[in-house]
Amino acid sequence: MHITLIAGARPNFIKIAPIIHAIHKAKELGENIDCRLVHTGQHYDKKMSATFFEELNIPHPNTNLGCGGGSQAEQTASILIAFEKELIANPTDLVLVVGDVTSTMACAIVAKKLNTKVTHVEAGIRSFDLTMPEEINRMVTDSITDYFFTTSTNANENLVKSGVNEKNVYFVGNVMIDTLLANKPNFKKPLFFDELQLKEKEYFVLTMHRPANVDEIEKFRQMMFEIVNNVHQLPVLFPIHPRTAKIIKELNLNASNLIIVDPLGYLEFNYLVQHSKAVITDSGGITEETTVMGIPCLTLRDNTERPETITLGTNELIGTNPKKIKPGLDKLFAGKWKKGGIPELWDGKTAERIIDEILILFK
Repeated sequence: MHITLIAGARPNFIKIAPIIHAIHKAKELGENIDCRLVHTGQHYDKKMSATFFEELNIPHPNTNLGCGGGSQAEQTASILIAFEKELIANPTDLVLVVGDVTSTMACAIVAKKLNTKVTHVEAGIRSFDLTMPEEINRMVTDSITDYFFTTSTNANENLVKSGVNEKNVYFVGNVMIDTLLANKPNFKKPLFFDELQLKEKEYFVLTMHRPANVDEIEKFRQMMFEIVNNVHQLPVLFPIHPRTAKIIKELNLNASNLIIVDPLGYLEFNYLVQHSKAVITDSGGITEETTVMGIPCLTLRDNTERPETITLGTNELIGTNPKKIKPGLDKLFAGKWKKGGIPELWDGKTAERIIDEILILFK
């Protein structure tokens, strides 16, 4: 059988990597399986895409659709047009999409309209917040998916409640964690680590990029003020997203403990996370990685599509009110942060389970 894999943005690459490795392993064991990797080009900055293929030992894409830039509507339209041509020229048995970015939704739509089966890896997660573009992408993708691979039993329940036949739902675990555990021995200390005389557990890692946090200049300024002034003067490392970099220049921040750096590769970023005191973020995927690494995580969001990182892991929802940041940091410094545990099947073998199930489905 033949699978077309879709990657478009940084999180996709991390999730696709172990699936490719599992396909190659199955093929070496004599299974009739092959794949074609399509990069939609949704993220086109090298630091946000190409380096991940190199670091995670993923073959270069068979094609790059070059659909970067533009508004969400323009990007969606561009991917729809380009992937339709790609799929007509290269028919497949199954289109496999991961995560919740624009590429996920757009390529699923194209596949279904061309009567091609779709499987969604990381199906069923929900924030129930329709102001998030990702939530719309998840809902649309899952409404037309044929086979659903989930990270938690909670995701299974979301799908069944929405009318999905549970025989098409497979609880397999988390491919993000496959990549994390496989690459943990290769985490790489950034060059600036020693230059800045950073010390283990004596600095914070910060990531912020969601429009709800960074697009309102005054709110963003207040959030940054609360962070840098309530970390007991510890350094705050901020590998800054390109869109956030443009906005932060307008804040005129004057904080000696705020250290802004360029986006980092996967291995360097996770080295920083692994050795940090805590992570402050508005990302979803990072909350999964911190949970497995046992690192406290303060999430600057009012909801999460990954509740298991809170109920079982090291994550806490701080919210988007800047005044909630200090109490969260006070709790951390008081030594009252929870230890957390690792969710079921987040064991590094998820991709193998996915490919095993696909092989059974297409026999």
